[in-house]
Amino acid sequence: MEELLLAVARGLVDNKDAVKVTVDPAREDGTVVYHLGVAEEDMGRVIGKQGRIAKAIRVVMRAAAVRQGEKIAVEID
Repeated sequence: MEELLLAVARGLVDNKDAVKVTVDPAREDGTVVYHLGVAEEDMGRVIGKQGRIAKAIRVVMRAAAVRQGEKIAVEID
């Protein structure tokens, strides 16, 4: 899952070295939170107009997680 998020984010940004993903331990309800960090100048590319790209990233990640039987959340820091 982490590799998928990295691949998607690196495809969107200019500064690919600044992309990082951290993973929190599972919450009580079983949800795993992935934190996506990018360079300040690339933040607009990842969020998109009215948050559309960010929403699309979350949808793709949730769909991949369901296939593996997981519950996840993606936060963009």
